[in-house]
Amino acid sequence: MHIAGKSLVSLRDHYRQYLFEEYLPFWQKHGIDHELGGFICGLDHDGTCVDDSKNMWYQGRGLWTYSYLYRHFGGEENLQVATKARDFILAHGRDASGDWVTGLDRTGQVVSPATQRGYDGLFVAEGLQAYAHATGDRESLEIAIESLWRSLSFFDDPDRFIEEGYIPNNYPGMRILGTHMVLVLTLTQMLEQVADAKLEALCDRVVDAIVNHYWHPEYRLMNEALDHDYQRPADANEDFIYLGHAIETLWMLLPEAMRRKDRALFNLAAERFRRHLEVAWDDVYGGFFRAVNVHGAYTFDKVLWLQEEVLVGCLILSEHAGLDWAGEWFARVFDYVEEHFSLQQYGYPLYLYSGDRKVSYVEHVGRKEHYHHPRCVMRNLLALERMIEREGAVSDFWGQGGNG
Repeated sequence: MHIAGKSLVSLRDHYRQYLFEEYLPFWQKHGIDHELGGFICGLDHDGTCVDDSKNMWYQGRGLWTYSYLYRHFGGEENLQVATKARDFILAHGRDASGDWVTGLDRTGQVVSPATQRGYDGLFVAEGLQAYAHATGDRESLEIAIESLWRSLSFFDDPDRFIEEGYIPNNYPGMRILGTHMVLVLTLTQMLEQVADAKLEALCDRVVDAIVNHYWHPEYRLMNEALDHDYQRPADANEDFIYLGHAIETLWMLLPEAMRRKDRALFNLAAERFRRHLEVAWDDVYGGFFRAVNVHGAYTFDKVLWLQEEVLVGCLILSEHAGLDWAGEWFARVFDYVEEHFSLQQYGYPLYLYSGDRKVSYVEHVGRKEHYHHPRCVMRNLLALERMIEREGAVSDFWGQGGNG
């Protein structure tokens, strides 16, 4: 049982050993606030705390990670971490208007107020719905849905102006792919739990925007920024492709296509996913670039999360479609990540979060990642276990057990 020459059993054992013997013990010791609840991400390679503040993005993301962990792998200690994080978020995370603040200190005092950027509410919503899925807690699901709608109200305001530093031009009412990415990710998970016509209609709208509006038919790539009416502006934003978000969004369309049992959408997402991999790959040093100006240059750094989004998408396509190219990309990127991002070669646990084009070693860092990285590890571990159980056969989800 292999994927592009790599043993499924060896891959499974790698992910399982890393998750339970390296990653979780590190976070249990250094990154979880066992006293007050929540997560402290300002950590150096050896676990030294360099910043004990609690960014709301990271609290919502951590809640998702430990809720998903408990739901799929059990462990009362994981449930306790998730529950204390949920309680901390609900006790301290909203201001008097009900908006999610941007940052708290360790004790829950507000250090960065709420904005209309919307991501805080989306990541809290994703975390709360995951907690609800893991525990059956109805209140968490209701607050998650309310939070999602509140974020959407910001995105739908034509006068909203948020400065997104990575986008060339910013203007009122701008629509960005990044928010649609988190929306479809969260909506897919919510709709697996609850039948809700309004959420379903919103999901239709988000999928339509991803498939039909952000897609640039001439470039055959996805734009990051559109105007409020989902039109492509005739400015520098037309040529700006945030490859990381595009690749991440496209793998997230795969589970949504499966939820809908829509093979055409699955195939379309797979085709566009492959296109972005081919454009984003660094043929000189390996790895994927985060962004490109179609008529200019790439953004010449490397981030771990993008490499791992590729691994997630490729394994979904290998498991459920048996696509050879997906398996080949998976094997190639797996080796690249282990060679360039793993900190074992420097005597530390875990992985580098980011680096320059060559992923040069950075002696000290100010953050450890507890969302994209464990998501990749857990999702791929579960996928590999299913593949091994089927003795390497392609799943019969689409009813044909092959490429189709």
